[in-house]
Amino acid sequence: MRFIPKMKYLALYVCCFVIFLLAACSSKETAGDGSKPITLSYAFFAPDNTFPAVQMKKWAEELESRTDGQVKVEMFFGGTLLEASNMFEGVANGTADIGLTATTYEPKRFPLLEISDLPSGYPNSEVASQVVHDLIQEYPPEALEEFKIITAFATEPSYIQSVEPIASLEDLSRKQLRISGGLTPIMEKLGAAPVGMSQNEVPEALQTGVIEGNISSREVLKDLKLAESIKHVTDYPLTITSFVAVMNKDKWESLPEDVQKVIEDLSSEMSEFTGKYLDEHVRESMQWSEEEEGLSVVSLTDQEKWDELLETVQNDAVERAEAQGLPAKEYRERLYELIEEYTK
Repeated sequence: MRFIPKMKYLALYVCCFVIFLLAACSSKETAGDGSKPITLSYAFFAPDNTFPAVQMKKWAEELESRTDGQVKVEMFFGGTLLEASNMFEGVANGTADIGLTATTYEPKRFPLLEISDLPSGYPNSEVASQVVHDLIQEYPPEALEEFKIITAFATEPSYIQSVEPIASLEDLSRKQLRISGGLTPIMEKLGAAPVGMSQNEVPEALQTGVIEGNISSREVLKDLKLAESIKHVTDYPLTITSFVAVMNKDKWESLPEDVQKVIEDLSSEMSEFTGKYLDEHVRESMQWSEEEEGLSVVSLTDQEKWDELLETVQNDAVERAEAQGLPAKEYRERLYELIEEYTK
């Protein structure tokens, strides 16, 4: 009678040991043998026809191809899973495996990136994207410590797009122009009256006279048909908008090493791809706007004054970041080194 309980304990021990082994073996998701395809959810706040969404689709296509179809990516556009306001929180808690958002939309959360977002002489999106990508790799933001950074890229510089021509500070004075958050100190310094609103609200706001123009990268002239109301673009590059795609850290660590390597390899490739895509898209937008809607490009008559004013804005941003114990002066020096390196 004593033998039977011992056998039960032995069976229980063996069962627990097997479960432990299975759990250990499954701590990394498998992808190579086709038995358990990996599915990654990828969220973005804007529609699927925007240029960051084009990046998402290209990234997913490349990842699925390079892993021989063993990784699948489910994409959620237009805020259907996460919005810009809760993207980081949603990825951190696992609502989405990956999220794409604009760091520029969160002032003070990324003090070093605020420096590189400011007017810095970027010639286009391709250069800006590669510079931002490298800066994030070399100076990882503290706010992203709990994530795996998948890739980063940026818009071309934003431009003043206005109903009436703006060729000087006098023309700009008190003009009500739509901006994104990072542009507020810039436009206040230049004397405009910035108005915060989403891009989706711009067409109606222009038609009703709520605003007198828009400040952003120029693909929206065609994408949102803004050139139907806006007839002038001031030829002076302003801020860029930086984007970053992040993955849930636990999800990243669960991936097989060969899948991780593919994702690592895609990081800089997608930055360059996105910049080139947007620059070509901007060229098409400008050509369409000029030929179909009579858009004109306006040169400044007092550019030196603009340069002097905006240099003080960047100096202030560097001083604020230094006061927080960040290597802001070193960061700005590296910023200009990279711009020169990538400008061909």
